[in-house]
Amino acid sequence: MPLFAPLTNPVRPYAWGSVTAIPALTGTAPTGGPQAELWLGAHPSAPSVLDDGHGPRPLDRLIAESPEELLGAATVRRFGPRLPFLFKVLAAERALSLQVHPTRAQAEAGFAAEEALGVPSDAPERVYKDRDHKPELLCALGDFEALCGFRPTAATAALLDRLAVPALAGWASALRARPAAAVLPDLLRQALGGGGTGGPGGAAVLTEVTAALDRVAASDGPFAAACAAYARAARDYPGDPGLLAALLLNHVRLRAGQALHLDAGVPHAYLRGLGVELMANSDNVLRCGLTAKHIDVPGLLAVTVFEAVEPAVLTARPMAGGDPSEVCFPSLAAEFRLSRLRLADTGVRIDRADAPQILLCTAGEARLSAPDGSALRLARGGSAYLPPSTVPVRLDGPGAELHRATVG
Repeated sequence: MPLFAPLTNPVRPYAWGSVTAIPALTGTAPTGGPQAELWLGAHPSAPSVLDDGHGPRPLDRLIAESPEELLGAATVRRFGPRLPFLFKVLAAERALSLQVHPTRAQAEAGFAAEEALGVPSDAPERVYKDRDHKPELLCALGDFEALCGFRPTAATAALLDRLAVPALAGWASALRARPAAAVLPDLLRQALGGGGTGGPGGAAVLTEVTAALDRVAASDGPFAAACAAYARAARDYPGDPGLLAALLLNHVRLRAGQALHLDAGVPHAYLRGLGVELMANSDNVLRCGLTAKHIDVPGLLAVTVFEAVEPAVLTARPMAGGDPSEVCFPSLAAEFRLSRLRLADTGVRIDRADAPQILLCTAGEARLSAPDGSALRLARGGSAYLPPSTVPVRLDGPGAELHRATVG
């Protein structure tokens, strides 16, 4: 295995994706259809392809054949013979589904239960695709909008007052009268389970809420930006009761270089923008709206953490003892660590340690080189896999920006 090798990465054409953002990053021609996610990694459903000198092959197969060479002994001991993280470029033109991820214990129990019931792995109603949790970190590459965590209940009550939709007046009263842990499960259940044309979740109420959102969005009040975002989501998914669940969540706007860390149990949805996303290598998602896919309301309520918090917007910080060109985004996840390198004239030495790495060039052009004379050019949108090695490599390219994914 060489010290580094270029990756060819699959694109996921989900309907909510941008037609132009990923092609603009990678320098490829748009297909005319949405390109939602670029996957960099070894997830079996869409692995990257790597040429190790013997022809291009899927990265997951290469790892399965030579796990210690591709991952390092320490990574194999901690996580088994698989890449523990999945790196993505995410390009959202429409809202993604509102969703929650389970803890590892919940994932193990849910996976075992569905296996015992014989639910096929590709069945639409299958929730747990694997036994792992899925913490994730999203770093914006430009202006980015998201929903993240339950808004403090007094603020949500004030928002509902501004909307002045009679069917939701009881929600505002309940939010003021009861603690978050007691009232939020009830409201989420009502949002997703309400039926008929007059109750929460009914078509008439959703139409009235959307009109109210447009009215508040046109004002200059404190909820204008959030209501504009909710109104766009309502048009992305007309008639979807997940809109009412979305009203309970914080609206977050990120600038380039800012990030969100999402742990188990936190409801969230990405709305608009381009970013890099790093997560544990899992596909476990419990959806709670803004989707045509299966929603398991009891299962969702069982894994959601009903705490009202202000979301923490993260900025990168220097790495202790590291090169000043590299800054790291804080995360407690053992499976991954995300850092950003901005190269100056002197370049950077990358020490390999006993862990795999993926480099993604997000601006400019960079060049990887090694003492044996091997070299690799990374244009904007290009990426490389670096297996563990005791041999350091150099990274040069004045003005280039790269994001580095490795084990936490």
